[in-house]
Amino acid sequence: MNKEMIKEIFSYVKIFSVAIIIAFIVNKCVIVNAETPTGSMENTIQVGDRYIGLRLAYVFEEPQRQDIIIFPFPDNEKKTYIKRVIGIPGDVVEIRNDQVYVNGELLDEPYLKEPMNLKQNMTFVVPEDSYFVMGDNRNTSIDARYWTNTYVKSDKIIAKALFKYYDDGITFEMME
Repeated sequence: MNKEMIKEIFSYVKIFSVAIIIAFIVNKCVIVNAETPTGSMENTIQVGDRYIGLRLAYVFEEPQRQDIIIFPFPDNEKKTYIKRVIGIPGDVVEIRNDQVYVNGELLDEPYLKEPMNLKQNMTFVVPEDSYFVMGDNRNTSIDARYWTNTYVKSDKIIAKALFKYYDDGITFEMME
């Protein structure tokens, strides 16, 4: 091998190494790339859908009601969950007559898969620095209503889900 060929091979190795390092940093510090394992967020997110979350979304602002967030499950932090924010710090979330009320007002939820069929009333007062979350598929979602550790702490939120994409790599859909 001559010197020029070795230089050429080394330049490709450098480019490949830099690309791997950049991809690693982006994946660990900027985005979350994940797949939905259950139907708890249907019809917004289907089982098997891939989605991208932005880790930096809440650096300069707080999560808002109806954001979709990614976080470690409060009862077992080895599992990662994706749910919709229903209550923000200080909110009173009431579930009565199969409807969700936040601070006494009926929450508009056009994203629900079907009407809730809970048949029981519940009230939650969201502590400071915490969030109350629920799945969009309320009749099958095991969400904050049923957890031992009911609330997601703000410092545990990994990312805000931004969009889903499909295996064909072409179709993107913003999450709302």
